[in-house]
Amino acid sequence: MPSKIDLFSPAALSPPTGYSHVAIVESGKQAHVSGQVAYDPMGKVVGEGDIAAQAEQVYANLAAALGAAGTDFTKVFKLVTYVVGLSTEKAVAVRKVRLKYLGDGPYPASTMVGVTALVDPRLLIEIEAIAALD
Repeated sequence: MPSKIDLFSPAALSPPTGYSHVAIVESGKQAHVSGQVAYDPMGKVVGEGDIAAQAEQVYANLAAALGAAGTDFTKVFKLVTYVVGLSTEKAVAVRKVRLKYLGDGPYPASTMVGVTALVDPRLLIEIEAIAALD
């Protein structure tokens, strides 16, 4: 039986920007994707110093991981994004790339967190995902 995902934002909460406040998965298996960073398939950093280029690589890596698990962005119900030195400008750049992959919604429950560093000092962003499997 396919997993039913209900993504919504209660009227009692502030209007979200490209995410839902709540995700309910009624049943089924899940794929938990480890935090993806801006490494290409050879392990080289893509877009050093460029948050938009790194976000693009991260989302491409997420797409590959989700595909290998037998799912895709339409089944993602939770994203956590870590951004080094988070600012309004960086958040806008990341959201622009995110919308390219998530389309017109509904959007998964999401959290964006500013951090001081990631595992490699050249990395600016890391994103982990949870998706339903049919």
